[in-house]
Amino acid sequence: MTEAADPLLVDRPLDGVARLRLNRPEARNALNQALRLALAQAFTALDQDEDVRCVLLCGSGGCFAAGADIKEIAGLGAAEVWRLAVPRCWAPIAGFSKPLIAAVAGPALGGGCELAQHADLIVAGRSARFGQPEVTVGIMPGGGATQRLMQALGKYRAMKLMLTGEPVGADEALAMGLVSEVVDDDALEARALALAALIASRPPMALRLLKEAALAGADAPLATGLMLERRAFELLFDSADQKEGMQAFAQRRAPQFTGR
Repeated sequence: MTEAADPLLVDRPLDGVARLRLNRPEARNALNQALRLALAQAFTALDQDEDVRCVLLCGSGGCFAAGADIKEIAGLGAAEVWRLAVPRCWAPIAGFSKPLIAAVAGPALGGGCELAQHADLIVAGRSARFGQPEVTVGIMPGGGATQRLMQALGKYRAMKLMLTGEPVGADEALAMGLVSEVVDDDALEARALALAALIASRPPMALRLLKEAALAGADAPLATGLMLERRAFELLFDSADQKEGMQAFAQRRAPQFTGR
């Protein structure tokens, strides 16, 4: 089977919503350098696009992403891996300022699981499997799992995933707090798009400041996080969307948010 021409497909299925589809089904959407660079470029552009309020990230061919492309990196030395500059590819995703939803069906393993962990919401199909199997091929996670999983799951659940390399299914991932919700596979994308549309209908400035405060506060002492939250809360009272939202509430009508 030949390699897909474009490793990442981008479209706008709904107003305010952009969809990124990993498009290497012949390789189970394994993350090679071309796909990582395409993701970095897409997230950089979408962060600056005022028409986009929420992004949906999904896989193809019944798979989210089965990990890094082992064929590409198996023979490399340390200096060659360093020159790939993978952290620079992850940075626009980690720093993405708008809400990001991952819709996961099938395997989300290794780098694919780490990619999903960059999302703010993860909607999992019942076929989804999450795991960090890097130890089974002689390495360890290198795309953020040692930090993000510890924060999301706590030490003992995170360490079990990483030290054993064994994946968990969708229901277990939900129980441990790794995903937001689980739906049938045939309803996965519709549900994720419905959530994206709902979020895109909210005031963009409030969404971005909320995400900024929540993520920055997670790495800060409680007092600092609370201060960041309060300053962002106060700043929103200078926005047109705050006036519109509260007036609409008082008038019992749907608000029309403009992002100002």
